[in-house]
Amino acid sequence: MRGLDVISLILVIIGAINWGLIGFFNFDLVATLFGNMTAFSRVIYSLVGIAGLYAISFLGRDREVHEER
Repeated sequence: MRGLDVISLILVIIGAINWGLIGFFNFDLVATLFGNMTAFSRVIYSLVGIAGLYAISFLGRDREVHEER
């Protein structure tokens, strides 16, 4: 996996956990840690959104693993 893929996947997982917390418990972890819509929390939300858009490219990639001989 490339570095950008790993970073994107980590951000997508963070976003999914945050949305799960919002849905199940009405608890926004990002807002709790960094403030409600502060500049830094907006950056976090933006990075997670961009990572989600980038993660769409994972669907179109060739997943076949080639054995090296």
